[in-house]
Amino acid sequence: MMKYPIGIQDFEKLRQGGFVYVDKTDLIYKLTRGSVYFLGRPRRFGKSLLVSTLKYYFQGRRDLFEGLRIMDLEQEWQHHPVLHLDFNAMDWKVENTLRKYIADEIQKQEEKYSVEPRVKDDLAQRFRNLVEGVHQQTGQ
Repeated sequence: MMKYPIGIQDFEKLRQGGFVYVDKTDLIYKLTRGSVYFLGRPRRFGKSLLVSTLKYYFQGRRDLFEGLRIMDLEQEWQHHPVLHLDFNAMDWKVENTLRKYIADEIQKQEEKYSVEPRVKDDLAQRFRNLVEGVHQQTGQ
């Protein structure tokens, strides 16, 4: 009996759990060779799963892509630092939830990569500083 990934939005859970997966990884490979894309899709149309798949691809998690089309295309499987912010679990009814969530997520990434924030209140500056710090550490 086939297991369908109802409500599963994480590529790693989907692949390791043996769920049915419609392989479109060749399109992901082509997408990453382009320039700038806008990926607008309706609700419940796989955006979170796509972002999760991209995260593991850029992290170089070759093990998760075994048996998929991308294995015939990708030769390098480089590990890149990924700053992943997941907005699905937020309670949008509480005021200032978004600002607090972004601040918390930036702080987690700052701690993960040992990047000292230059400012505390300006989220845009903190994020820019985080990206620059990660780039300085990794060269990517």
